[in-house]
Order: sequence, then structure tokens, then C-alpha cells
Amino acid sequence: MSFTANIKDEISKLDMTKSENIAELSAFIRTNAKYDMNCIELNTENSNVARRFYSFLKDIYGVNAYITTKKSNTFNRNNIYIIEVKEKVKDILNDLSVVDDNGEYLIVPKDYIVDSNDEKRAYLRGAFLSKGSVNDPKTSRYHLEILIDQKYESVFIQRILNQFSLNSKILMRDSKYMIYIKDSEKISDFLRLIQASKAVLYYEDVKILREQKNMTNRLNNCEQANIDKMINTCNNQINDINLIDEELGLDFLDEKIKEACVYRLKYPETSLQELSEIISLETGKTITKSGLNHRFRKIREIAQKIRETKKGN
Repeated sequence: MSFTANIKDEISKLDMTKSENIAELSAFIRTNAKYDMNCIELNTENSNVARRFYSFLKDIYGVNAYITTKKSNTFNRNNIYIIEVKEKVKDILNDLSVVDDNGEYLIVPKDYIVDSNDEKRAYLRGAFLSKGSVNDPKTSRYHLEILIDQKYESVFIQRILNQFSLNSKILMRDSKYMIYIKDSEKISDFLRLIQASKAVLYYEDVKILREQKNMTNRLNNCEQANIDKMINTCNNQINDINLIDEELGLDFLDEKIKEACVYRLKYPETSLQELSEIISLETGKTITKSGLNHRFRKIREIAQKIRETKKGN
């Protein structure tokens, strides 16, 4: 079962107040329904969602809806649950602020539908149950979306989302309006908002594991880069020393510079810090990493002068 399906299963079992249920049902019908004044038709691929809104219609409006199923035309061939209401249709649509008293479509619901923060959360929950999806953080990039047919409805939902500082945006996709959130923290906040507690715990656990894995990869990449840099530096130092030896001989150098050359040739793969410790231990004369680096700069300068002279000749 997908992560989105698990979320919808979880929030379909929430027990809320009547006003919250009305807000949730309003959002579901406004974003999902086909209707005229004789019938409201809703559909969902989730059986728990179908049961939830069937119960709402029965408990709030005292109507007996009809549920039928058919196979989806999509590749997964899931069942689609179709809820049909043929009683009190105009009263229900009017009460849920889908149409006005004259039966005309309302581009946004009236204020009483989302009068409180709890009702706003319920409205978002209904919209998500209708048209929402979230990528599983374990397998994909962070992404939450609600795909809406009507422009003004999408703007209305976005406005509620952003009242909770979720930084949602709208993008046109295939003549529909995709309200989306990309930030992992904001997605987690949305799941809290609609009271998907188990989903929040799962999401946070996976997010932490991904962050730890990414940090480990960054550290490994950084360590490898440092190793590559050290090897490259050692090779350059050895090339400089070999050039000096071939052209001038190491005896040409003063004792400290010659000592650095001898030890670098003896320990070609050690870091500067390790080499300074080896020289200090074997000679009994303390030399710091900085001091040894200074000697290698002198070696580099001598080698560079040799190269320039050879190039001039």
C-alpha cells in the first residue's frame, strides 16, 4: 500500500466535531463531485474514505447514499468506489456552500465553512482525501500535492495552507491546478495539521535516516577529496625532488631542505602532519607541520627555477 493510501486510511478514522465534518465534506464535494439538482456523485479509490463520507452524509443529513464499485482504467486497476446521493441534493449542496440559494455554483465556500482553525484543518483534510498525494520520503524526493480542477478553489485552498505558514505554490498541469509543497519540514507540518500522527512519525524517522545517510556520504566524499589532494601534493613534491636530484643533486641543498627531500622519498604516501612527526621522532629534532611545509615551498621554488631555466634554453 502506498504512503498516500496509508495517510488516507489513518485520517479516515478520525472522530471529529459536526462542524469539522461539514467542513471536510464540503471540501471533498467541492473538489470531487459531479452533481446536478437530482444527484451528487463522489468517487475515491480508498474504501475507508468512501465509508467516511457515506457516514457523514447519513449522520449529518439523514440520507441513504448508494455505494457501487468499478475497476479503474489506470494501470493499477484499483477499485473505484462511487457514492451517489439522490435525496435532499439541493439542501446538501447549499448547506455545504457548494451552491447558493438559487442553485448557482459558489466559486469559494462561505465563511462559516472555515470559520475556525479547526474547520480550516478539516477543510484541508477533505481536500487531501479527495485529490491529495504525498511521495514516500523513503523512495522519492519530498513532494506533496493537491490537484484541483477549478482555479478559484485551488487559490482558496492555497490561501488556507499559507495561513498555516506552509509556503504552498500553484502550478498549472494538464489544465488542472496543482497546489504543491516541496519543503520536507512544511510537508511534515501539513501532516500534523490534518492529524495524521502515524504518518508524521514515519515521515520524520525516514527524513532523519536520509539526512544521516546524506551526511555520511558528504563526509566520505570530503575525506576522499582530502586523500586525493594529499596524494597529488605528495606526487608533486616527489617530482620536484627528483628534478632537483637529476639537475643539481640533493647535496646542493642545505641540510634542512635535503632532510625534507630524503624523508619524503622514504615515506612517499604520508601526510605532511605524519611526516613531520616521523622526522621529529627519528632525528630527535622537533619540526612542526608548518615548518615542514615551509621547506617544501623552498623545494618547489628551486624546482620551478630549474624548469624555467630549461625552458629558456
